[in-house]
Amino acid sequence: MREICVIGGNRYFGKRLIERLLDLGDRVTVINRGSSAPPAGVTHLVADRDDEDSLRGALGSLTFDVVFDQVCYTPRQADIARRVFAGRTRRYVMTSTVEVYEYEHSTAPVREEAVDPLTVQVDLAAPWDDASYREEHYGEGKRQAEAVLARDPAFGYVAVRVAHVLGGDDDFTGRVDHYARRIRAGEPIAVPAENHPATYVYVEEIADFLAWTAGQEFTGPVNANAYGTLTTDDICAAIEREVGGKAEFLPVEVGEISPFSFARSYGMDNACAAELGYTFRHSAEWLRQAVAETLGSGEENR
Repeated sequence: MREICVIGGNRYFGKRLIERLLDLGDRVTVINRGSSAPPAGVTHLVADRDDEDSLRGALGSLTFDVVFDQVCYTPRQADIARRVFAGRTRRYVMTSTVEVYEYEHSTAPVREEAVDPLTVQVDLAAPWDDASYREEHYGEGKRQAEAVLARDPAFGYVAVRVAHVLGGDDDFTGRVDHYARRIRAGEPIAVPAENHPATYVYVEEIADFLAWTAGQEFTGPVNANAYGTLTTDDICAAIEREVGGKAEFLPVEVGEISPFSFARSYGMDNACAAELGYTFRHSAEWLRQAVAETLGSGEENR
């Protein structure tokens, strides 16, 4: 029986990850601030992960085989975690993001080496505690968090660079609903004048992949995404089948655009995951199901 710690993980694919670990027979400890209860069957520790003393106090003398960090957004958080979990775990899996490639613009899907954490400059003094700054610098925060874990490794670390996630009746992002509302109302959907495709991953599959990493030995960054990029048109076509209507796109040069529209290429290459032994499905296999799941929830979508 493995001892697993999950930091965060109360919702969406973090919740599914915990369910899979429990199904595998692992003993799971969940750490969060206590604002919401974790799934049944886990040990629950209440701590503020931004407060090193709070985190140490909650953990006591506990040690783990694997730690999953679902809510590491800044280098400062990674720095605290590196110190606190040094000597407590042999493996640390951080949920990172496709946003680490925000400065890349390649028509070819990008591989992990496009962003080497060892070359990323870390600024611990930046105002990471400011929520608006953190949101505005989301990709940079994740990139620097990876760098902290990579430069002075206190354990074997993995950075799972997660593509845009689709599916589930508990999708809290509101992105699919954004399109559904406009399609129903016949309202225009703002897209860039040159709209690029992106890579995605099904919510159930990213939970599967994360659980799979617990039993592996590889370290470093790994892209996690389905085969096959999707465009705004592809996603809206799936939504049209569920709600009726027809998407009307409004190309804009400046200003706010819809959430699955991108002014630059956003494709990841998942060959590394395949070489390690995990094969993702093609997005065409699950897109319609993912959209149907999300639009099947909530009174406003019925």
